[in-house]
Amino acid sequence: MSTIEKALAKQKLAQQEKLASTTEHEATTENKVDDTSSTSTPLATGHTSSNNKDKIILNGERLNERGFIYSSDSAHHIQEEFRHIKRKLLNNAFGLASKTLHNSNLIMVTSSHPNEGKTYVAINLALSIALEQDKTVLLIDADVLRPSLHRELEFDSKKGLLEYLLADVSSLSDIIYSTNIENLKLVPAGKPHHLTNELLASERMANLAKELAERYPDRIVIFDCPPIIGVTETPVLSDLVGQALIVVEESKTKTDDVKTAVSQLNSDIALGLVMNKTIRSKKDVYGYYGYGYGRKNQ
Repeated sequence: MSTIEKALAKQKLAQQEKLASTTEHEATTENKVDDTSSTSTPLATGHTSSNNKDKIILNGERLNERGFIYSSDSAHHIQEEFRHIKRKLLNNAFGLASKTLHNSNLIMVTSSHPNEGKTYVAINLALSIALEQDKTVLLIDADVLRPSLHRELEFDSKKGLLEYLLADVSSLSDIIYSTNIENLKLVPAGKPHHLTNELLASERMANLAKELAERYPDRIVIFDCPPIIGVTETPVLSDLVGQALIVVEESKTKTDDVKTAVSQLNSDIALGLVMNKTIRSKKDVYGYYGYGYGRKNQ
């Protein structure tokens, strides 16, 4: 073999070794990319799950201290009074009366004027129903003008009803929050908006009520609504539910105001009156709750 041939052969061998080295490097790089890709997948999944809405943790001790029904340590007379109230509501929601009521499992809790205790009653009613073995209750803060559910239950304000009505969230499940009470779920009011009043009377609100009634027919849904007198949207809400509770504060609420409030509600719903802040003894800080029930047209 000539000197030239030897040089060409050596050059060719060098090129082959270089090509083999390059191929090996690319394969290694590709494997690293694949490894990175497979590693990043669970990380992405973890990131997605971290975006899920948090469970709302309620402080049972604080609830008991403030007169809410949370456990067997809650005031006995309060538990008994709400047992009587919820039995009538549950019978209307799922018993024979349910066949004569539209959206019988949807209940609004309201009052004639502010500060008569409607939110306190709505929360205790929800907590009492949540103690049932086979009943789930959804409590919605529909008093978007003066939201107080997050304050009374002491959790941070979150996206809620208003975001849904504004279509800022993609689905209803985005605003339904689980709690550490197994059978209790919450929907906060959400961030205030300049169209708050109009949103309560919107078609999207009507569709929400329909979805709740049809999608969860075995669940009680309680709306903590604005007072009736002075808020034109509250009577509109009565067209969406099957039952209503009007909270009446003893020695404060005027009979004429109750009559005015009742007259503005849908005449086809089942209507209950809850007497709030009735003093039984000095030890009973929160009083007890008398109850009257009947259809408006009876």
